[in-house]
Amino acid sequence: MNSEAVSALIAKTPSLKASKAKIESMEPGAYCVHRSWGFGQIKSYDEAAQRLLIDFKDKPGHPMDPVFCISTMDVLPSNHLLVRKETDNARIIELIAEDPAQLLVDALESYPNNAATAIEIEIVMAQVVGADKFKKWWTTARKAIAKDPRITIPEKKTECYIRRETPISAEDEILEQFQSTRSARRRIALAVDLLDTATKKDIKIELNEILQGVVDAVRDSNQINSSERLYGAAVRDDLAKFLGSEVEMKPTQASLIAEVRDLATIAGDIPVHFQRRYLDLINQTHPIESRDLIFNLLKISQGKFTTECINFLVEHDHSEELAAALKRWQTEQNLRAPVLLWIVKNRHSKKFAKLLNDLITPRLLSAIFFAIDYEALQAATTRRIPLADILSEDKDLIADLLSTADPETARDLANTLLLNQGFEELTKKSLLARFIKIFPKIQSLVAADAESKEEQLIVSRASHAIKRAEYENIVSKKIPENSKAIATAREHGDLKENSEYKMAKQDQQVLMAHKTNLERDLGRARITDFQEASKEQVSVGTIVEVKNTTSNQTTRYTILGVWDGVPEKNILSYKTPFGEALLGKKAGDIVTVKTGASEDDYKIISIQRYADTL
Repeated sequence: MNSEAVSALIAKTPSLKASKAKIESMEPGAYCVHRSWGFGQIKSYDEAAQRLLIDFKDKPGHPMDPVFCISTMDVLPSNHLLVRKETDNARIIELIAEDPAQLLVDALESYPNNAATAIEIEIVMAQVVGADKFKKWWTTARKAIAKDPRITIPEKKTECYIRRETPISAEDEILEQFQSTRSARRRIALAVDLLDTATKKDIKIELNEILQGVVDAVRDSNQINSSERLYGAAVRDDLAKFLGSEVEMKPTQASLIAEVRDLATIAGDIPVHFQRRYLDLINQTHPIESRDLIFNLLKISQGKFTTECINFLVEHDHSEELAAALKRWQTEQNLRAPVLLWIVKNRHSKKFAKLLNDLITPRLLSAIFFAIDYEALQAATTRRIPLADILSEDKDLIADLLSTADPETARDLANTLLLNQGFEELTKKSLLARFIKIFPKIQSLVAADAESKEEQLIVSRASHAIKRAEYENIVSKKIPENSKAIATAREHGDLKENSEYKMAKQDQQVLMAHKTNLERDLGRARITDFQEASKEQVSVGTIVEVKNTTSNQTTRYTILGVWDGVPEKNILSYKTPFGEALLGKKAGDIVTVKTGASEDDYKIISIQRYADTL
C-alpha cells in the first residue's frame, strides 16, 4: 500500500494510527501468513474497494480488508524461512539436507532478539520441510542443533531457542544449565551429558562441581523416585570414578536395591541403557537370590528389558530353567505380551532354537490371541498392539504355530480370532485366509459369518438403545472388571487348584460370548418407527385381532421388532412362532399355530397400524 492509501485509511479510521507501520508493510510483493488462510503473497491493493488482493495456496486473488488483516495477518520479513523457501528454494533444500543447525540459525535471525519459542520454530520448520517428512527429519536435526555452540536449547516447548551473539562450547552450555536449574532430575540428566563430553576433553575441574550437585540430588532430593535415585547414584559413581575418587558415597547403589520388593517398581522406570547394569547390580547385591529375582522381573518385563533379562539368564547358564519356566507360564496362561513378542521374534534364532523349540505350538497362538484381546480391552486409546502387528506382518508366523495343529484345534483358534477385539475386520479376514490355506474346511466359518450378517433384524429405536447400553456396559465395565479379577486370581498361585481363577475365566467366556452376540445383532439391526406397516396384511408394526376357532376367544396382538416383545401385554416379537405364523396373512385368513404338542387355529378378524395408535 502506498502512503496515500495508508493516509486515506487512517483519515477514515483515526484509531488505526497506532498500526500505521503494519499497514505500510502490506505492500505488493510482500509475503504474509494469515491466521485462517495460511501462507500467501500480497499481489496488489484495490484502492476503490479498499481491499488487498492476496494469493493464498488455495485462494488466488483473494480480497481482504487491510483493517481486518491488522489482527489476523503477519507480514513476513524477507529473510523469514517461508519467504526464502519461495525466493531461494535451492539453498533451503540444501540446508534441510546438510546443515539443519544453520537452517535454525537463519530462522532465528528473522525474529526479534533472535529468539523464538520451540513451538513457533517447529510450526515453521514443519511448513518448510513438509509435514510428511518433518517428524523424522526433526528427530535427527535436533541432535545436530544441540551440538551447535551458536544456539541456546530450550528445556520446554514454551521456552525459546536463542541465537547467541557469542558462541559457547557444549560443555559450557551444560554447566550453565546445571548451575541454573534446581531440578534434581534435570541435574542428573545434565551430568550424564557432561560426562559423555568429558570422556573426550579434559574438564575435570568443572566436573567437581557437577559431582557435588549430583551427590546432593541423590542424597537429599524428594523430587525423584526410587528408579531415578538409583540411576542418579550410578551417574554419581561414574563421575567419581572419572575424577579418580575412591570414596564410597551414600546412599550406595546396593543399599537402594536392598529391599527386593522394590525391584519391579525400579525396573519399570530405569533408562533403557541402564537396564543391563541394573541386572548386574541385582546379581552383585543378591547373589543367592538373583536368578529367581530376575525370573520374576522377566515375567512382568516390558520392551527391551525382556530381552535383557533373557540374555542375562542365558549368559549365566540358566537356559534349561528358562525353558522350563516359559513352558510352565504357557500352561498357566501367565505368558504376557512382551515375552510372547520376544518368543515369536526369536523363534528362528540359532542362539535360542533349543530354548524355544517346544513352545512353537498352537497353544502359543492361543496365548497370543488372549494377550492381544486383553490388551485391547485394557487400552484407553487406539494405540498399536505390537503382538497384533507382528501376527499380521510376519507372513509365516501363523503357519509355524499351526504346524502341529489338528483341524479341530485350528477351527477353535480361528473362532477365537473372529471374536478378538485387537484386530480390525479387514485384518481378521487376512489372518483367517492364512488359516484357510492350511485347513481349507475353515472356509465354512467365513461363509457362516457372512450369512449371519445378511439377515437384518427389524428393531424399534427404543429397544436398540437398550441393547446398545447393554453392550456398552459389558465392554466398558463388566469385561474390564473381569480382566482385573483374572489378573488378581492369577497372583494367588497354582492355577490348577485356583477356583477363583477358574470362575473368573468361565465368567470371561460368558461375557465374551455375550459381547460377540450383541455385536453381531447390533450390526444386523435396522431401526424402524413402524410407519411402513400396512393395513392390508400382517407385518412388523401392526395390531392384529384374532379369534381362536375352538374357544371362540378373541385377542388383540401387537407385532413389533425383534427386541420389543412383552408377552404379558400381548406385544410379540415378529420372530416368535406366533408372530412368524401371522406375518403376511390378511383379514379372514386362518392361521395354524403349533404350541408344544397341540395345534390351534386362529382366524384373523382385523388389522390396523400400530403407528396410528401412538
